[in-house]
Amino acid sequence: MVGCRRPQFVLFGSSVIQMSFNVGGWGAILADLYARKADVLLRGYSGWNTRMALQALDKLFPKDEPVQPSLVILYFGGNDATKPHPSGIGSHVPLPEYIENMKTMIAHIRGLSDETRVICLTSPPVNEARIRQVFGNALDDQARTNDGCCLYSEKLVELCKEMDVEAINLWTAIQEKDDWADTCFIDGIHLSSEGSQIVVKEILKVLKRVDWEPSLYWLKMPSDFPEDSPYYVVGPDGKTTVNVSNHICSWQRGWLNI
Repeated sequence: MVGCRRPQFVLFGSSVIQMSFNVGGWGAILADLYARKADVLLRGYSGWNTRMALQALDKLFPKDEPVQPSLVILYFGGNDATKPHPSGIGSHVPLPEYIENMKTMIAHIRGLSDETRVICLTSPPVNEARIRQVFGNALDDQARTNDGCCLYSEKLVELCKEMDVEAINLWTAIQEKDDWADTCFIDGIHLSSEGSQIVVKEILKVLKRVDWEPSLYWLKMPSDFPEDSPYYVVGPDGKTTVNVSNHICSWQRGWLNI
């Protein structure tokens, strides 16, 4: 741990999380946007379902740590929602068990501290035709379908309402884009830069709307080392320097709608 501790935003989930730090990925965008304000930590594990996540939950989020995350963005569902393999092994988790597993994870993470917040992401939709193009028939006996992702997403949103937890229904949000099936994925499953932009917008909507104290919305968070200094660039008057610690770049203004 380095000094000058910032709030920690932990991204925890399967490949939609692990690949979020790809170029143009939504995790990378968040890390860039929140520079000097929060540390965005990646805890993504491709191929994991909620059973695997529960096995590692105490190791990833120990309750006795002196510093706990301010925000955990939690995603599992796409692997759980795949069709069950005839062998009885594989990533499929029956819907009732999936919901119980998510309930356990949410409760554990919320219990880390009074100021640890949770946002759940549902499974995105999938482009089944694109999956077949990329993977051939290799996944036919454990297919990921758009209908299956929809069902698991709806039930997760219901759980979050019951637990008073913020949920982002990516299955719905992504399909609001007219050409979502062609533009939002790299392989029919994982998000492209266009799909990632939707995720960031939805996360920022939540962070702006909720009344969490302290706020985790970018505009309301302090920057590291905001003090004036004679070592900054000299301003137009030739006598004072320009403090850039809270400067908002043009690309940041676009994300923040200002």
